[in-house]
Amino acid sequence: MRKRRILAIVAAALLALTSARASEALTVAAKGAVLIDGESGRILFAQNADEMLPEASCTKIMTALVALENSALSEDVTAGKNAYGVEGTSLYLSEGETLRMEQMLYGLMLRSGNDAAVAIAEHVAGSVEDFAAMMNRKAEELNADAHFVNPHGLDAEGHRASALGLARIMRAAMQNADFRTITGTQRKVIPWVGNEYSRVLENKNRLLSDYEGATGGKTGFTSKAGRCLVFSAERDGLELIGVVLNCYTWFDTATVLLDYGFEHFRMERALSSGEVAGQASVLNGDANQVDAVAAENLAAAVEIGSRPEVEIKIEDLEAPVKKGQVIGRARLICNGQEVDACDLIAAREVPLWSFRAAMRCVLRSWSLPFA
Repeated sequence: MRKRRILAIVAAALLALTSARASEALTVAAKGAVLIDGESGRILFAQNADEMLPEASCTKIMTALVALENSALSEDVTAGKNAYGVEGTSLYLSEGETLRMEQMLYGLMLRSGNDAAVAIAEHVAGSVEDFAAMMNRKAEELNADAHFVNPHGLDAEGHRASALGLARIMRAAMQNADFRTITGTQRKVIPWVGNEYSRVLENKNRLLSDYEGATGGKTGFTSKAGRCLVFSAERDGLELIGVVLNCYTWFDTATVLLDYGFEHFRMERALSSGEVAGQASVLNGDANQVDAVAAENLAAAVEIGSRPEVEIKIEDLEAPVKKGQVIGRARLICNGQEVDACDLIAAREVPLWSFRAAMRCVLRSWSLPFA
């Protein structure tokens, strides 16, 4: 038994070393690059992932996220004089033209319309400057290294993001069902007011058609930023999110990173949100224990062949206990490293014990046979 345990420890150590070497051996032709697990945010590959760099139209992921969180898809958005004629890629909005927010967002994400970005920003915040402030507050909330000056990503002093920061923004955006639908759409037709033809929007992210399991992303290019790409794909329950900045071989490099992720990692789902992880003892309550349930999913990408472990710590409690009160912590450990963690919360309220409550309970139990 002892011999088998030693062999298992050695095998796990060799696996961890092999995975680390595989990651170290992989380099890509990008100024900044990262690959993360979309479920937990675990970093699976990083190359200069923290350097703040121009990100061009990858900015529009944050623009869409802030718009979705602060407006309804059905709202009418009117292009003002500041939106009309913005340089770069465009929907060719006329001044005064009105589209629904949903249509503007498709124009933003598929066509990469800079005019749509300005129209959205002014509708949501009143001005580009105030909208950029909203974007920066959201980046801070997501712990994403990014600083936005505008909603479209055209070169501007101080407009920067790290590859890891963009990956975290994309991860948050993909948790929004409307964003996921929009970014995963390959072709969309929207109105062209005052024109006999409709606008036919083709998604510039060719991974959607060329890579199995691709779920979304955003392209970007300016002279300073070079070619930039945020991308995502899902297979067998594992969704990967990647970013390459200033990368001439953007789609080929994205394919290399995704292939690396799917070849070396799998999804481990240890607990689902609301699942019972154990019980906490309760003193002086009308019950002597309460279920401890996961506040969110405990799940992460782990190395293929590894044997993850779940570490659960639950507090001893004293009544009263509130429903939803944090009463413990669960950690997912892989090769000695924490890859995800979640709070454990009380599944129900446990009031302080009282004689009156105890008598009510006794009377209810007595009355049941006669009901």
